[in-house]
Amino acid sequence: MRILKPCICCAVFIGLANGAYAQINTINSALITSRVFNDVPGATFTSINAYPSFIAFGEAGVSAPTGFANRDAWQFSNNGTTPYAFQNADYFTASLNLTLTGSPIAPRKEAGLLFNTVNDGEIQFIVNTDGHEVVQFGGISFYSFSGNNIVHYNSGDTITLAMSYFLDGNGKNALQFFANGNASPVFEFGPSVGSGALDIGNGSTLGGYFQVVNDPLSSSNGGDVLFQHISIGVVPEPSVLSLLSVGVLALVFRRRR
Repeated sequence: MRILKPCICCAVFIGLANGAYAQINTINSALITSRVFNDVPGATFTSINAYPSFIAFGEAGVSAPTGFANRDAWQFSNNGTTPYAFQNADYFTASLNLTLTGSPIAPRKEAGLLFNTVNDGEIQFIVNTDGHEVVQFGGISFYSFSGNNIVHYNSGDTITLAMSYFLDGNGKNALQFFANGNASPVFEFGPSVGSGALDIGNGSTLGGYFQVVNDPLSSSNGGDVLFQHISIGVVPEPSVLSLLSVGVLALVFRRRR
């Protein structure tokens, strides 16, 4: 019985950790929304949704006398029909491999992660073909991996992008971004940044997007993007990790006795 008691104690802690984040673990699909921007409706859009292995978008003939760009997007879902609505305490890490090809590289083709938050609007983490940038902007933060000479991007390259939303060691909701394993600073929500909100806001959505800027002079203007190895997982709160540690220590202590 002495061995069973600490095992039950530890199991309770693990159950708390898993139960608190069950919703993130229900994400099982992706929804595609073509032409979020539809400034060149005569262009040809193609897509393949093989989530989580890959999602592919293509735009051809993005050329019209007027208009800014065409944008296409996808979002995580847990039911196949509506975007997953992230809650304030849905802490996660999302990652993917991205390959963006511009035909030609200018005018701009861009793609990346898009976090539509209720409290702080669009938070984008993207690469582009003409500026060779790897940059995060919007919401509470700005960070350029290319501007800091860490990672640059060229059309046709494959890059790994990731972002985390988590509760940091100061007890504040925070964001952090990763390009090919290189980390940005940690950006905390709070009254002095963005809208001043303390979190993302219930009902936020997450996914990826692809955008091709219009070229009135070239009927062959277009591009393609491939999102591969798409994943999203839970980031536990520090308090839960502490509880787990206490449970494991208790188990070790009782077994030694």
